[in-house]
Amino acid sequence: MRRDRFLKNSLLLISSNLITGVFGFIFSIILSRELGAEGMGLYGLVMPIYDLFICLISGGMVTAISTIAAIYFAKDDFRNLNRSIDISLLFDSVWSLIVVSFVFVNASFISNYIIKDTRTLHAIQVMCPAMIFIALSSVLKGYFYGTSNIKIPAFIDILEKLLRIIFIVTIINVFALKGVKSTVTAAYITLAIGELSSFILLYFYFKVKQRSYRFVFSAPEDRLQLLFNILIISFPLCLNGFLSTALSTVSALIVPRRLVSSGIEYSVALSMIGKFKGMSLTIIFFPMIIVNSISTVLIPDLSEKLSKKNYWEAETRILQVIKIAFLLGVATMIICLSIPDSLGQLFYNRTDLGSYIKFSALAAPITFVSATTFGILNGLGKQSVILRNSVIVSIFELILLFILTGISWINIYGYGITLIITSFALLLLNMHEIKKIFNINITAYEIMIYVLLAILLYFVLAILNTLIPSNLFVIKNFIIIGLGFFLSFIFIIFVAKNNFS
Repeated sequence: MRRDRFLKNSLLLISSNLITGVFGFIFSIILSRELGAEGMGLYGLVMPIYDLFICLISGGMVTAISTIAAIYFAKDDFRNLNRSIDISLLFDSVWSLIVVSFVFVNASFISNYIIKDTRTLHAIQVMCPAMIFIALSSVLKGYFYGTSNIKIPAFIDILEKLLRIIFIVTIINVFALKGVKSTVTAAYITLAIGELSSFILLYFYFKVKQRSYRFVFSAPEDRLQLLFNILIISFPLCLNGFLSTALSTVSALIVPRRLVSSGIEYSVALSMIGKFKGMSLTIIFFPMIIVNSISTVLIPDLSEKLSKKNYWEAETRILQVIKIAFLLGVATMIICLSIPDSLGQLFYNRTDLGSYIKFSALAAPITFVSATTFGILNGLGKQSVILRNSVIVSIFELILLFILTGISWINIYGYGITLIITSFALLLLNMHEIKKIFNINITAYEIMIYVLLAILLYFVLAILNTLIPSNLFVIKNFIIIGLGFFLSFIFIIFVAKNNFS
């Protein structure tokens, strides 16, 4: 049964994350229709600030806790496992309060001089409580992942995303919000309420699980030592997350300025950002839910295999995950290239997203695979490598965005070009480190098979697009999307059938 745990946990996390992803996608659709393209652009300018401080507060904590929890859980050392969680919660509570207080006090400065849009002031203030709740929740999620209790955080994530939809619709309708400023603020109020409900439920189930495990005598380790064991793993990841997110935040804030410098009006620039990042990339990266789910389960799985010196099984698992991510990225690209205009109209009721969707879809295969390499390196304990490579690529991204988005005839497409180039660079850097330990090779024969499968999928979807009448618009497009991913699922099973064990 232990040999099947990776597959079982992966499928469970994928299923739950797909449901939460659907709810998150619905949430973005509701936001886009309430805020419009400009409002989505403004919402997207606040989110990097939120992500930046979240990384500072709890970056790497889920990975660190899940790694430590998996080790203690495998030895039935529940005493030190529980003590590790308790000291982590205390540490995160104190640290998050310090950081959040700083953000709240300086909210006016951030909105006026960093984002340079005063409409974001209240949104920054109301997101502060959410940062505390998500920091504490990260500790508890790491506990559940490390002890293979995937169902609990999965169920809670689904409920939280559902509540977020209910709250945003209720707040907008009850208070009859119309302006961009008030609606963006309402979106972040909804975020805070959702994270609070998630933390309460996670803590409740943590206490239930804590009492259910039988007591096994083990010598208690010093609490400071336990905290040090966690921080030694999380700190490089936190530093990595903070630095790369800081650079990404600068990148996100520099894009509207560079677009304006190329001769585009500020409101138009925000609309372009909203359509490209807030809408088109949301469609492209929806299947990334599957990749991230597998990567989350992969971290403790690799840690356990390496602790038992099962190097061959670890290498097989890595190859398996890389191939699955690549096939999923290819399927996403083919679907988006086949019906780009229809996707924009279907999900966002807009006819001006087709070119954005088609262009950004080219990044999917490389971006999906590069995302898995973070999980692999985390499982191998290479947090310092992740930090170095992420910072290098983030600086490269900033330079490319500064140059490309300032060119008038490239404009927002510079973001897509940058995404493709940096994803490829990150993949090369991370794979170079992985290959120092494992022999990761994909043969020319396998590459030819993947190319032929992609061509086959494209022609199948093109034929369907021609045969099904346009007056069945919704049914037609869902059939194309469904069949595209179903065939990719068959291809994935074909690739992975001899590896899952």
